[in-house]
Amino acid sequence: MVKLSLVLTMALPMAAAEYAAVYTIDAAHSAASFSVRHMMVNTIRGQFAKVTGKVVYDAANLTVSKVEATIDVSTIDTREPKRDAHLRSPDFFDVAKFPVMTFASTKLWRDGETVKLLGDLTLHGVTRTITLDVTMLQTAEEKRIGATATGKLSRREFGLLWNKVIETGGVVVGDEIGVTIKLEAARM
Repeated sequence: MVKLSLVLTMALPMAAAEYAAVYTIDAAHSAASFSVRHMMVNTIRGQFAKVTGKVVYDAANLTVSKVEATIDVSTIDTREPKRDAHLRSPDFFDVAKFPVMTFASTKLWRDGETVKLLGDLTLHGVTRTITLDVTMLQTAEEKRIGATATGKLSRREFGLLWNKVIETGGVVVGDEIGVTIKLEAARM
């Protein structure tokens, strides 16, 4: 059985605790999805259904905001059971050995109209720093927040090396992975 978890955690420095709110990621209303080129002719999409973690958010001072999240890799769903089983196998995610994917932010800042989130993604036993573009939404009562984070990563940089060359000279699976994480979180 293969599990992949992505961990997104927002942590708050003690000095800023009185201004930032702490939220728990609502796993029932959150998901992480991906897209990758298949055989150089199509884009395959899939998602991981179980995302958990915490968010510390201060709209007035983004620099104290943090995210910590975990994604259960075994929840992978590409709408094709045989492909999902192959993705859980040692050829790809090796869920038995690496059941979760985690993300821990190190910096959040505004870059013009975009909010940027820098952090450490651990996937398949490898940790790399990635940057995500974030769209943040917040309810008026501040009881729930929502955010969408998007970015790209190289699967080779995380040790996901399985591939086959096709007759036309291309490969079965592209290297660049598009990532989208949609979170809804409730105030603690």
